[in-house]
Amino acid sequence: MGCFASTPKDSGGNRRKPTSIGEVSVYVPGLRIPRAVDFLQSLGDQLPKTLVERLTALRTRIVVMANQEGPTITRTRRKTQHGGSTLLDLHQALLDYLPVVLGLTKDGSHLQFKVQFNWVNQEDEEEETEMSNVWYEVLSVLHLMAMLQMSQANLLLLPRGSSDGHNHPKVSEENRRTSIDIFLKAAGYLDCAVKHVLPQFSAEQRRSLPVDLAEGVLRALCLQALGQGVDIQLGMAIDSSKATLAVKRRLSCEMVKYWQQAQDNLMNLPLANGWGEKHGLFVKWKYVEAKAAAYYYHGLILDEGNTEKSHGMAVAALQAADECFKESKKASEAFNASSPTSR
Repeated sequence: MGCFASTPKDSGGNRRKPTSIGEVSVYVPGLRIPRAVDFLQSLGDQLPKTLVERLTALRTRIVVMANQEGPTITRTRRKTQHGGSTLLDLHQALLDYLPVVLGLTKDGSHLQFKVQFNWVNQEDEEEETEMSNVWYEVLSVLHLMAMLQMSQANLLLLPRGSSDGHNHPKVSEENRRTSIDIFLKAAGYLDCAVKHVLPQFSAEQRRSLPVDLAEGVLRALCLQALGQGVDIQLGMAIDSSKATLAVKRRLSCEMVKYWQQAQDNLMNLPLANGWGEKHGLFVKWKYVEAKAAAYYYHGLILDEGNTEKSHGMAVAALQAADECFKESKKASEAFNASSPTSR
């Protein structure tokens, strides 16, 4: 029941990694890609034919669309023939599929162990992992839904040139507000995966999951989504004449908390291939950058004091901010230079 099997990298080029992923505002590890499943053979004599056909149709659609998207989403906003975003269409397909496949787990049904689900890993050393447990499928679907949301946020937050061609590229207020909602939705999917799906696995099974689905990675991605949502709020506060220094410091400190916890969750995981290493570098960069902002706004608040002591503490805080800023520049360069390269 629920046994795993992993396929090494030499199984035939299923995991493609581009040399460059272009401009990045939100780093998204390569998407996990589902492999085809034969529901008819596994469930043909267990369920009504119409339900088996529905499961097959819903998942086949996901397999086709996910393989078309490839292992990562670049800055190019791709459209379907109907004019919609492929990201949104794939996300909707997953939303349609999830409640149907969850039906196989109802009341501890024995059907949850009848189908062998196979997904291509991106951050793990092994290229593919398969498991005869529907909870593995649910976990993989939630992970993919969250990554699609973060990919959508990345597209929204990439600066676009103005129509007159004279102003610097910028991100619209609407896109920034929309991205915050998207980050919260992604965090919700990942939080559900950690709190409600992972507990369905035995300790031994959880140790056998690919690193993409390890608890530390799922928690880190959840915290990353929350941290980037606060990052956008801070940017909007900086642009607002009404936002006080206290508000900016609070948001900066909140960012530090999220990014530090994300880094802690990734610290002891075997993120050995390019996707995983780059993921760790991104979190490190954003953590140091958040510390620079927190020290900076703390220093400005201290400098409002009228005592010699407060002034001295303000100078120390601003010096710390400067050091963190320099470190964040180096961390940013290291992240962008790592494979696949980015800007």
